[in-house]
Amino acid sequence: MSSRHLQMLFNIISLLLFLPSLANSSESQTWIKAGYWFSGSEFPAPDIDSSLFTHLICGYAYINNSTFELLISAPDETNFSNFTNIVRQKNPTVTTLLSIWTQNQNFAAYFSMTSQLSHRSSFIESSIQTARLYGFDGLELNGVKPGTSMNNMTDMRLLFDEWRSAINRESKNSSRSPLILTMEGHYMPSQNSTSYPLDSIRRNLDWVNIRAYDYHSPSKDSFTGAHSALYDPSSNLNTDYGIKEWIRRGLPAKQMVLGLAYYGYSWTLVDPTDNGIGSPARGTIENDGGTMNYKYIRSFWKCDGEKVLYNSTYVTNYCVTSSSIWIGYDDVEAIRTKVSYAREKGLLGYTVFHVPNDYNWELSKAESLKHTYRKGNKPTPAAQGKDQENNRLLWAILLPTIAIVTLLLGTLTWFFRRRLFKWKVLVTRKMAIRPQKKSQYPNLQEFSFADIKAATRNFSHENKLGEGGYGPVYKGKLRDGEEVAVKRLSESSKQGQEEFINEVTLTAKLQHVNLVRLLGFCTEREEKLLIYEYMPNKSLDFYLYDPVRRAQLDWEKRVSIIQGVTQGLLYLQEYSRLTIIHRDLKASNILLDNDMTPKIADFGLAKIFQKNEHEANTDRIVGTYGYIPPEYAKRGIYSTKYDVYSFGVLLLQIISGKKNTCLYGPDNNLHLLECAYEFWKDGKSMEFMDPLMDDTNSACKLVRCMQVALLCVQENWEDRPSMLEVYSMLKNEIEDLPTPKRHAFAATKDMDEENYLKSTEETCSVNYATMSWDMPR
Repeated sequence: MSSRHLQMLFNIISLLLFLPSLANSSESQTWIKAGYWFSGSEFPAPDIDSSLFTHLICGYAYINNSTFELLISAPDETNFSNFTNIVRQKNPTVTTLLSIWTQNQNFAAYFSMTSQLSHRSSFIESSIQTARLYGFDGLELNGVKPGTSMNNMTDMRLLFDEWRSAINRESKNSSRSPLILTMEGHYMPSQNSTSYPLDSIRRNLDWVNIRAYDYHSPSKDSFTGAHSALYDPSSNLNTDYGIKEWIRRGLPAKQMVLGLAYYGYSWTLVDPTDNGIGSPARGTIENDGGTMNYKYIRSFWKCDGEKVLYNSTYVTNYCVTSSSIWIGYDDVEAIRTKVSYAREKGLLGYTVFHVPNDYNWELSKAESLKHTYRKGNKPTPAAQGKDQENNRLLWAILLPTIAIVTLLLGTLTWFFRRRLFKWKVLVTRKMAIRPQKKSQYPNLQEFSFADIKAATRNFSHENKLGEGGYGPVYKGKLRDGEEVAVKRLSESSKQGQEEFINEVTLTAKLQHVNLVRLLGFCTEREEKLLIYEYMPNKSLDFYLYDPVRRAQLDWEKRVSIIQGVTQGLLYLQEYSRLTIIHRDLKASNILLDNDMTPKIADFGLAKIFQKNEHEANTDRIVGTYGYIPPEYAKRGIYSTKYDVYSFGVLLLQIISGKKNTCLYGPDNNLHLLECAYEFWKDGKSMEFMDPLMDDTNSACKLVRCMQVALLCVQENWEDRPSMLEVYSMLKNEIEDLPTPKRHAFAATKDMDEENYLKSTEETCSVNYATMSWDMPR
């Protein structure tokens, strides 16, 4: 069979497979099916059936009320950093957005942020960096209502204009697709005679998620209400009225996404026999204002079958229990009707709040279950006849198509099997007479995929150690009994060929006791596998941030870890053949062996300098939020002082046990660097230290470590010491230390730090020999 015939067969098959979906092809490419998931939910992200959604919105990030930068709380950091990779395992094409919360305690911070240009700039810059670092494709502003002052709406207009401009600029500089920018909006575009800045929204936002629910609740109404009414003949509190108002005010329907509620509200009926919508009712039977999620309604209250009533006037469902509890919510019928409404009105799609509330994915599948009817809600005979006619027509088209495709696929299968057999014979003959090519990395072993598959028991879940930006990591056991760690590139990873080659080429050249040893790699079957020595004691963050495990890190062990990391960085910057900048030094990349010896890992983002080079720059900003120095985050400049900055952050974490994503201080409003600097400046350094290290003999050593760390995180990279100077400062207890200038990303500028009298200059007799700061090995 010639290539021309083969191409013709492929064209025929493609056409046949394409015909059934031709009518809806353009619609399926643009129709949004989005869902919210927020960290802290009892429903873990891996359980999300992401195949049911085109977009998933992860919440929530917050606004720092002093720096006005985007803030991710410590408990959420791991969930956020893994979210995109996790949901793309079931749906590689799903788009993820990060939602920014502005309500409740964040309300004042939001309006303060929008009121000044410098505050807006800090917020916008940090939001873009955070989205990129955590792998999100877009951002959503959540919770701002139009019913505030005109000044606030003017500030919102400026925010959206500047935000979109910054997103486009970042996209151009980085050659990456621009981030999506959306907001969650009130069901009405105006409130109390104050309107959203619709011109700015139309220009700058990709779409608005219309919050089409919470019209009624037991806390404000003494009657049963349809809280997500699509229509309401007696009130303007309904979705249809709000959508028409948005369109009348100038926002196109194609820029609106309809919000759907996967929850309802419960009332106690005054008269059990009067149980329709609008019936007298009182109080709530549940906490949280009487809300009930759909899963709870279905599983606990058993609202199913004939108990569920559908009201087509309001387009909602309700259920009345034997104990006179009235529950109003949207079931499959209501959800399906509202999705059809969104299509008919030309809206962009729908967004559900929120994904974990679904019950066996019934609501999320409602749109596709066109002919599914609950008991008590059967279709009319005319509708049944139309369905049957449509089914007959569908089968009349599908059966011949299936027969032709099956015949063609059978022919192609026979053809390719024959060609594959001949190719294998030819390759075998050539391999028999051709010598095997040697690996270009003599220090590394090139493993076969079969060996690694056997070592990890087919990459079993039981062997999985964790997952990072590159992909999952598995424990393995080779044929000779050696235990190894295997990193496997994930299909949804933001890293790829460049980072893989970087890791292999660098670690093949670097040999040091405080660097993790790469044993080999595998590139068979388009896999990218890295095989390392196994570290049984996991990583430093496993102990450092856990209140129980942290007790295992006494002062002596922490000194050993600080020393080992210093030695490793000294080797990279001073004593290896090339100058290496790691660019991702953090607690999770410090692995611990059997003896708790620290080893620096993950060189995928590392850069090589020649010995006569001092700095370079890049348009591609990579690394981990909180460890990136300001000159790199703002201008893409990096040097050896990049790793010095990261080391300073890490050193503060080791002596305090604190994360760099939480807020500290008396008012819980200071990030890690601010907290350390303020305590040191006020002579209260010991209040910053980890209380688990109750060792009065180590007080001056700890304060010295803290001062060295603050020198490492100074704003100007030229003011930071080199790693050789850091080593000398930590080793030599007699050497006077410079006064640290104010740290990077400070909310306020320097205020004559030279006049501060440091309590660290108290007279103390310290024997630093116990710290064992040996020369680099």
